[in-house]
Amino acid sequence: MSDIRCGDSIHHRTSWGRRCARAAAPVLAALLLSPLAQAALKVGDSAPRFTTPAAVAGKAFDFDMAATLKKGPVVLYFFPKAFTQGCTMEAHAFAEATPRFAAMGATVVGMSHDDIDTLKRFSTEACRDQFAVASDPQAQTIRAYDASAAADPQRADRISYVIGQDGKVRFVHMGSDPDEHVRQTEAAVKRLTGK
Repeated sequence: MSDIRCGDSIHHRTSWGRRCARAAAPVLAALLLSPLAQAALKVGDSAPRFTTPAAVAGKAFDFDMAATLKKGPVVLYFFPKAFTQGCTMEAHAFAEATPRFAAMGATVVGMSHDDIDTLKRFSTEACRDQFAVASDPQAQTIRAYDASAAADPQRADRISYVIGQDGKVRFVHMGSDPDEHVRQTEAAVKRLTGK
């Protein structure tokens, strides 16, 4: 039978705790420096203009941000990957809210790195033919909007923007809750348009 000394036990636990803290420090730093911890584009920044393949109701077309902004504000939401659980839930929520956005003069468009054939199906099955989803397979627009996922820069993180007709970012929301993106952007468009 061995003697257990309190000092040894406390010392062991304390040094183990220090080792854990040292090991966790880089992970904590990475989380704090991730896109979710830092704002992407800031309110007041100029939103990059782009033209890219998109789909609505299963049909492909060229989405032009500048032309769309002439009609009213744009809700541009980035999502990681079509047909994944969270992204499908978010698409359903935006589809349900699209008539309310339209009543305020706003256009909703989603964007991911998925290819256009995948998004043609997604625009019908998940987006319920209500709004366009844009394809950015090279992640050029994703990077321009500072919306890259920390773990995979080719993929978008879950970030939503409201862009005013003047081309300025009016609202930014980042977070993992798909429904909150719809609620927050809808409230921001209402404040922006007064409708």
